Amino acid sequence: MARIAKVGLAALAALALMLLAPGQAMASGAVRAADPTPSQSAAAPTPSPTVYGCLVGEDEYGTKLPCELRVEVLTPICDNEVPKLRYKVVAIGSPNTKVTITWVNPSGPDVVQADLPLEGTVLWPGAVQDASGRGIDWPGWRLENGVWVEGDEFDWVRPSVSVLFQVNPEMTVNVAYPPSSPKCLTNPPQVLVNTPSPSPTTPDTEVLVDNPLPPEVAATGSNVAPLLIGAGILVGGGLIVVLLVNRQRRAGQS
Repeated sequence: MARIAKVGLAALAALALMLLAPGQAMASGAVRAADPTPSQSAAAPTPSPTVYGCLVGEDEYGTKLPCELRVEVLTPICDNEVPKLRYKVVAIGSPNTKVTITWVNPSGPDVVQADLPLEGTVLWPGAVQDASGRGIDWPGWRLENGVWVEGDEFDWVRPSVSVLFQVNPEMTVNVAYPPSSPKCLTNPPQVLVNTPSPSPTTPDTEVLVDNPLPPEVAATGSNVAPLLIGAGILVGGGLIVVLLVNRQRRAGQS
């Protein structure tokens, strides 16, 4: 009986192993089937590094990512007697949200305005405004003895100047100084004009001639008096000769 019991227990154990084996195989198969998931997530695209502010790499179609800067608004304006530049740039392929504006001086240090929004308005270099925002100084002019005269250290920003926008990417454009208008001045209200002062001998009045004579006529007119005198002498001499001839004839007849 004991042997039969052992054989029965062995048979039951074998049957249990047979029943458990397929489940373990299925479980291991499920784990293997799940294995590709981590590898797939590892192969997913990661954020690309940047070069000069632009993303590098390719999109899902194998095309290189774009990298350019577009200047959509570039308008010189006059605001409350102050020259300004209104701008708007769009950076394509760059996560940067700030722009640096450089006013390029061809013969000296540049004027740099950094960490600006991608859209806004900036002062023209050399322009100064008071606390109320009204212009009190203008590029290319200086105040001497209460009078505005032309010429200062910002002569290079007018009549036009090169402006570099950097996000990055970057772009350089040329902009013209905004002109004055009856409603807004981009130059000083009073400007000294350098005109030659009259000499002490110069009369204050000016004689205007409606139809001036040509030079040759004027030159001829200057010699008329001598000719008239000569003609008068000839005529007078002729009359004397005639009178003498007539007197001699009368004396002979008598």
